[in-house]
Amino acid sequence: MKYEEAREKFIQTWGAMGSNWGVSRTMSQIHAYLLTLTEDTTADEIMEGLGLSRGNVSMSLKALQEWGLVYKSYKAGERKEFFYAEKDIYRIAMQIAKERKKRELDPMIQVLEQLKDLKVEAKDKSEAEEFEKVIGDILSFAKKSDRVLSTFVLSEKSWFSALINKIFK
Repeated sequence: MKYEEAREKFIQTWGAMGSNWGVSRTMSQIHAYLLTLTEDTTADEIMEGLGLSRGNVSMSLKALQEWGLVYKSYKAGERKEFFYAEKDIYRIAMQIAKERKKRELDPMIQVLEQLKDLKVEAKDKSEAEEFEKVIGDILSFAKKSDRVLSTFVLSEKSWFSALINKIFK
């Protein structure tokens, strides 16, 4: 397989995978595009390289920066902004976990905590008890997941790498 073909396959696959994370396919494709570059690039070059509109590239770059996956740089004598992606896969995974936790898990735990403290009224007492049990079980699991993600996000790369190597030996 030739380099350009392999690169295009990676960009398309990363884009599809990103949509499973809850981010747009375009955002993920731009991230993949930047991951494969050896130098910082401009929004215009991204537009041309991926055949995307200026607005789509601009919004996606802003979102990628908010996620902590892409950074902006400047070059002496240039007025344009340049962009590059974090390439350390550990840091990428940490940032994605941190953002997913903040956007998905934290709000869910907040709602479950509110529901847990309510006394649900139902015609059938067993329905209310079952609801409260389910909410309690989900909350318990969510809090355990939160602790695991928090440990990962705050961990040192060497500690996490050693753990992964031990688990998947």
